[in-house]
Amino acid sequence: MKTLATLPSLTNKTVFVRVDFNVPLKDGTIRDDNRIVAALPTLKALLAKGAKLVLLSHLGKIRHKDPTKLEGDIKKNNLTIVAPHLASLLGVKVDFSEATRGDVLNQKVKALQAGTILLVQNTRYEVGEEKNDLGLAQAWADLADAFVMDAFGSAHRAHASTAGLPTLLKQKGKPVAVGYLVEKELLALAKVVKVEPSARPYVAIMGGLKVSDKIKVLEELIDKCDKILIGGAMTYTFLKAQGKHVGNSPFEGDQLDFARHLMEKADSKLVLASDFVSTNSFDNPTVFETYEGEIQGEMMGMDIGPKTIARFQAEIAKAKTLFWNGPMGVFEKPQFTQGTLAICEAVRQLGKSAFTVCGGGDSAAAVAQFGFMDDFSHVSTGGGASLEMIENAGHLPGIDVIED
Repeated sequence: MKTLATLPSLTNKTVFVRVDFNVPLKDGTIRDDNRIVAALPTLKALLAKGAKLVLLSHLGKIRHKDPTKLEGDIKKNNLTIVAPHLASLLGVKVDFSEATRGDVLNQKVKALQAGTILLVQNTRYEVGEEKNDLGLAQAWADLADAFVMDAFGSAHRAHASTAGLPTLLKQKGKPVAVGYLVEKELLALAKVVKVEPSARPYVAIMGGLKVSDKIKVLEELIDKCDKILIGGAMTYTFLKAQGKHVGNSPFEGDQLDFARHLMEKADSKLVLASDFVSTNSFDNPTVFETYEGEIQGEMMGMDIGPKTIARFQAEIAKAKTLFWNGPMGVFEKPQFTQGTLAICEAVRQLGKSAFTVCGGGDSAAAVAQFGFMDDFSHVSTGGGASLEMIENAGHLPGIDVIED
């Protein structure tokens, strides 16, 4: 893998850096700047090498096929707000280009001096970004002397800014590399993609809402893991597949056959949640019950129960390698934090005796919210990317293109 250490001299060279500045915004402010902070080591290293940096990132979803929503999406997902914040973190001026290609962008790039930065408007404003449009990638490639991929959260997408641009530069013999953030992710996740006998038992914890989002990774984990603990709302699809009542809990009717297939294939490897903290309303809960085995009446499951917590913690305590993706309940509501908190606490108890990975997404948000970031060996910045690394034996489109 080409890393920053492999790059030739970058003095006065224009380096396009794909970053992940897909930050949450509210009322014109950045609610959480962790993704910006995560990019700083790579940006500082490139600036120290005398490079001229052009930063590409997406922000949110831009629904080009829906004209009624397009204008609102563009207004809501404007990257302008990031430039002054990045400047304050780095202590250098960060210019901004409203243009994503064409004469205005070209002039701004040519005006850059060594050790300066230009942040380009949301790449998804371009309809060709998500289609990996050759023309768009070429417009950027014509301006670049080198490319650095440091957006792990977007590495599973073959977009113009993640795959098309570095492909064209490689064809021209120009250097490409991964940044420090991506390098760290790859080194950590490699340990849960291929697990050596000495690093077992390997325990995976899978939660979240949908089985359909995790079909491929569940299939892979059956072959890789010694135990798979299933919690969160996806549990109700497995219960329904067993013919059990789930009340008003969400389940995926079109995934019942897959759930049965997985339970049969996994046998004793699969450990399903067995009791559930339930309530009468998602938005305005007033009644709370804990059910074992099934969920009665019109109640809906919101968290795993105490017996499941004890069982999960016992399995986690045996682990030498652990991968977690997806919360155990609706942890955003204070009444239903216990299951997700219990996973965090069990990992803390493991300490340095195991290699533990939180696979990004909502589980990473919970780890940060509850103050357990330092208790995991690695907390990924890319939920979807970390899952696809496991699904595809370590391969991602935005990473494979960087390989030597």
